[in-house]
Amino acid sequence: MENIKFKALEVNEIDGEFKREIIEKEINDLPEGDLIINVKYSSLNYKDALSAAGNKGVTREYPHTPGIDAAGIVVEDKSGTYKKGDKVIVTGYDFGMNTDGGFEEYIRIPAGWAVKLPQNLSLRQSMIYGTAGFTAALSVYKLLEADVDKNNILVTGASGGVGSFACAILAKIGYKVTAATGKSGARYYFNNLGVENVIDRKEVDDDSGRMLLKEKWDGVIDTVGGNILTTAIKATKYDGAVTCCGNVASAKLDLNVYPFILRGISLFGIDSVQCKRELREEAWKKIASDWKVDQLDEFSTEVLLEDLNDQIENMLAGNSKGRVIVKL
Repeated sequence: MENIKFKALEVNEIDGEFKREIIEKEINDLPEGDLIINVKYSSLNYKDALSAAGNKGVTREYPHTPGIDAAGIVVEDKSGTYKKGDKVIVTGYDFGMNTDGGFEEYIRIPAGWAVKLPQNLSLRQSMIYGTAGFTAALSVYKLLEADVDKNNILVTGASGGVGSFACAILAKIGYKVTAATGKSGARYYFNNLGVENVIDRKEVDDDSGRMLLKEKWDGVIDTVGGNILTTAIKATKYDGAVTCCGNVASAKLDLNVYPFILRGISLFGIDSVQCKRELREEAWKKIASDWKVDQLDEFSTEVLLEDLNDQIENMLAGNSKGRVIVKL
C-alpha cells in the first residue's frame, strides 16, 4: 500500500531520561505483520503510562509508541483473515509493550492479534472498555463459572478502569456489589453504576495477622493485589471464589493455606494478554450484548493525541478515575 504519513506519540530515551513527543511516521516505519489498521480510537491504561515513563519492565527498548488498546478499520490484510473496511479491536499479546501500540494513526500487527468488532458496539465504545473492560469481563466470567452466591461481591480498586467495569457488569446481571475505593466523594459515581455499598479501602486492608477473618464475601474481584487481596481471601465465605488481575498495591501475597483447605476458597488468576482466542471473542460478544453497560459515558474522558502527556502524568500520580480514551 501507499507509504502514508501519519501522527504518533513516541517515547524516546535520551541520556537516561525519557521524552514524549508527537512525531510524523510512515507506513514503512511500522513493524512486520499481516494486518494494517487505520486506528480511530485507543485508550490509556496504567501499563501505557508505565511504558511512557520508561519502565523497562513493560517496554525494553526505546524509541517506542505505547498503547495496548486500539480499535480501527482494516486497510490491508495479507493473511486473508479480514477484508478491507472490517472494523476490529486489538488488545493483548505484545501490542503496545515491545511492539509499537495504539497511540498512532496506523498500526501493523499479526492478524491473530485482532478480533472483529461485535455487533451493537461502536469503535469508540470498544475503547471505553478496552483492556480494562475486557479484563473485568474475564473476571466476571470466572465468578459465574464458580457459581458463587450473588448476595455480597467485593470489588477492590473499584474506581479504576477494571474495577469500575466489574462493578457495573456485576450490578447489571443481578449481583449485589460492595465497591472498595480510596477515592473520596465517589459514592454518586458508584450509585450511578448500580453499586449498593461503597466502603473505604482501609476496611479491606487488615493488618491483624490473623490466619482467617470473619466470613463476609461470597466472591471477590480484586484488581490491586498485596495485602488487600490477602484480606479479601481471608474474609471470603465457604466455597467462595476470588479473582486476581493486578498488583498496583503489591505483587506480594502473604497468605496461609487455611482459606483454601478450611473454607474451600478458589483463587483465579486473570490474564487478558495471552487469553485464548475463543474466550476472547466470547467475552467481547458478552460485552456488546448481555453485559453492555448502560452508563458508558460515565466511565470515559475523551482526549486527542496531543493531550495524552498530561493524562499520563495524572495516571502516574494516582489521580485518574474511569477511562481515558484517545481519538486519533
